[in-house]
Amino acid sequence: MINRGGEKISPLEVDGVLLKHPAVAEAVCFAVPDEKYGEVVQAAVVLNGDTDQESIQNYCREQLADFKVPDVVYITDALPRTATGKIQRRHMVSAFVNTD
Repeated sequence: MINRGGEKISPLEVDGVLLKHPAVAEAVCFAVPDEKYGEVVQAAVVLNGDTDQESIQNYCREQLADFKVPDVVYITDALPRTATGKIQRRHMVSAFVNTD
């Protein structure tokens, strides 16, 4: 669970909405530490069509409460995976977020 300012957010719910987007082939959302809210939602997607971060966020706003919409959507060619091919949600922050 992602805890954004006391609101509990299911990563699987956000993933499901992202995966319904017609241009998204793979998606994973994850918690990123935040000074104000404790954690915020961000996501990484692999595309199979033409779209951008803003249109993906707008799509999410139509189906999710505002606090569940990813603040940032990283568009990438591949998501970090285990040796068995499972997406590694716990490694997403180190793979995509610049924490310096």
